[in-house]
Amino acid sequence: MALPVVAVVGRPNVGKSTFVNRIAEADEAIVHEMRGVTRDRSYHEADWNGVHFTLVDTGGIEMGTDDAFQGSIRAQAFAATREADVIVFLVDGKTGINADDEEVARILRKSDKPIMLAVNKMDTPNKVDEMWEFYQLGLGDPWPVSAMHGNGTGDLLDELVEELKRLPEQEVEEDPVDSINVAIIGRPNAGKSSLTNCLTENDRSIVSAVAGTTRDAIDTTIEHEGRFYTIVDTAGLRRKSQIDEDVEYYGFVRAMRAIDRADVALLVIDASIGLTDQDQRVAGFAAERGCAMVIVLNKWDLIEGPDAKAEIREKIADRMTFVGYAPVISIQAITGKRVNRIWDAVDTAYANFSQGISTSKLNTWLQGIRDFGHTVSQGKKMLKMKYVTQTAVKPPQFTFFVNHPDIVDDNYERYLENRLRDSFDLVGTPIKLKFKRKD
Repeated sequence: MALPVVAVVGRPNVGKSTFVNRIAEADEAIVHEMRGVTRDRSYHEADWNGVHFTLVDTGGIEMGTDDAFQGSIRAQAFAATREADVIVFLVDGKTGINADDEEVARILRKSDKPIMLAVNKMDTPNKVDEMWEFYQLGLGDPWPVSAMHGNGTGDLLDELVEELKRLPEQEVEEDPVDSINVAIIGRPNAGKSSLTNCLTENDRSIVSAVAGTTRDAIDTTIEHEGRFYTIVDTAGLRRKSQIDEDVEYYGFVRAMRAIDRADVALLVIDASIGLTDQDQRVAGFAAERGCAMVIVLNKWDLIEGPDAKAEIREKIADRMTFVGYAPVISIQAITGKRVNRIWDAVDTAYANFSQGISTSKLNTWLQGIRDFGHTVSQGKKMLKMKYVTQTAVKPPQFTFFVNHPDIVDDNYERYLENRLRDSFDLVGTPIKLKFKRKD
């Protein structure tokens, strides 16, 4: 069943993300004393007294400023209120009401949604005299809470779930059990959010020319031609030594978590800049975590002439041999040109990532390896391979039973991997090889 949606809105630094983490009983929303940390809206599952719902954490709304992000942040926050079933408007009990609070309240009063006014940072219970000024917002009785310490949140949630119970029943919708998790990764400003918006056909991720706009990893489950995909737009990944802000480090951690649970990673490279050391490092993160991969050359239309395009592809082939299994697709995310190619590439990579190859086929292949005669030796020891079987999927893992597993070196492993890829369809997926003793 589709879960009801509760949007948490308010101006910057009133404690929205702390409040969301308190209710969701998780540390998924980034919390930091710096204002403006939350930019895109992010979604978190929550439960209170057996009632399940989705919490939406939004960016801080400032009505009187127009910095590089504020217009988009406001749009994202108010988009969240439009899709919400219940709105929690969070204000700061220590600083009191300001002009932004009054303007947001004025807009919310026009909504036909249930609105709960929560006054945060009320760390001392039963201070009713401090609540009177918040009645002037015209949103009914204010609820004193402390997101940091949990005071008052239980009473607020009791009323919140009562509001949710009064909602009309929604159409039953089964969760897609076979959804493919696709993490969109890359260094900052490569076009990941533009690609996410193009694939999901909406503008839920903020797109900006300023590097580092996305800081949370954001999930969007969509259906394409009868198949479900969970698209995760992640923060741009940089070297840890280049991560100066604590906030950006938290975004880095979220991106790593997104890669950890991804089936397929779309590595987005800015073709107008070309392959960089950062691109290689990001690819290494995904390769280490064993997910399938498709390399996406974005901004391809900015590359002039076949020679320049060929040079970029040759550089990728030369410097990305450690993920040589990943197909390379060129697109223009901002216009959507050639983006449809990604779906087939993801499907192929996922099919190979999750496939099983029969033991009989593998040992027929192994007989050919033995007949060819290429092996390794160490002193009087010579490697003899008895048989092979697949022992895992996602990614495929092949276990070789041999007489001397200790003498298998990296070169011989690469030889076996290349021969496996020549004989079986393993495009897009890493593979793992294990060697066990069998006398």
